[in-house]
Amino acid sequence: MRALEGIRVLDLSRLFPGPYCSMILADMGADVLRIEDRRYQGEGPGMPTVMRNKRHMTLNLKHPQGLEIFCRLAQRADVILEGFRPGVTDSLGVGYGQMKKLNERLIYCSVSGYGQDGPYKNMVGHDVNYLSFGGVLGLTGEAGRKPVIPPIQVADMAAGGMYAAIGILVALFVRQTTGKGQYIDISMMDGIVAMLPFPASLLFGLGKAPRRGDMLLSGRFPCYSVYETRDGEYISIGALEPRFWGQLCRKMGREDYIPLQYDEGEKRGEIFLFLEKKFKDKTRDEWLEELKDLDVCIGKVLHLEETFKDPQVVHRKMVTEFDDPRKGKMKLLSSPIKMSETPPDIRRGPADFGEHTQEVLEELGFKEEEIRRMKKEGVV
Repeated sequence: MRALEGIRVLDLSRLFPGPYCSMILADMGADVLRIEDRRYQGEGPGMPTVMRNKRHMTLNLKHPQGLEIFCRLAQRADVILEGFRPGVTDSLGVGYGQMKKLNERLIYCSVSGYGQDGPYKNMVGHDVNYLSFGGVLGLTGEAGRKPVIPPIQVADMAAGGMYAAIGILVALFVRQTTGKGQYIDISMMDGIVAMLPFPASLLFGLGKAPRRGDMLLSGRFPCYSVYETRDGEYISIGALEPRFWGQLCRKMGREDYIPLQYDEGEKRGEIFLFLEKKFKDKTRDEWLEELKDLDVCIGKVLHLEETFKDPQVVHRKMVTEFDDPRKGKMKLLSSPIKMSETPPDIRRGPADFGEHTQEVLEELGFKEEEIRRMKKEGVV
């Protein structure tokens, strides 16, 4: 039995955070039904990995019968997930207050940029904006240069999708005891702010705001930095602890640098220059072979195509080759959650838009003639 087998999720979200959350739940065995209006076909994230393990139907919530069908689905659902701006679901007649009357066990999760209240609640936004307001973008990049936008959607996936999944799982656990559902308000800006324990501890504890490229974990010191190698590639060094730093200094023949790990004077620049020159003596792969067993915290800076060939990634099976009966073989990212008794898996490839509309309507008891009429009238 899969961990969330028997849990029914209605996913009304369209952009990346909601589908990423429902992917996590679907991988764990939940029956996720994505519901979308045919008028917005093509606006969702075109990423097969995120759309796996789900069914998909179209439904026009502005049509009276479309709303009626959704309410029937909600009566037997465990979770509703939505990603509209605050107030939209209420105006459509599918808000938490309205759905709770139909099903008091329902867990209802809203994922939005800034939350359901506050001065920014109605602002539109994307990942880069939540990182901006949340203080992360201002800390990302090199000192004296403009902020660098991360190449992955940190706010969408971690601050939005993952926190939403955590909230839903906790609510399901609580419902086992109380028998009642609850409302979950996930703000991606909140989520980013919650990811600032280290920078915030510097500000709150020392009264000194960290600056871009000038923090312990962003390149201020030689022990935690990135260095170019002879072949024009890069390695990362993360020798934060004195024992790791000591190992590196001894290997480089500079034991005199050991007590100067966090020097704030001229020696810091000297050590940087020494290591920059030293690491250019050998290639990236040569340095890895030489240092990987010495406890110095080294990593190769891989290009994306190299990552998926990396022996650790391959060994951990982080790519699943899925044989879709209609679309053929495809590669999908695997779940990173390894569990001994109820492991997540990929059972179903990404559905086509509205692929399961008829199937779901038949499950609700509608006849073929009724379904044809609803398609003609724009209900589905």
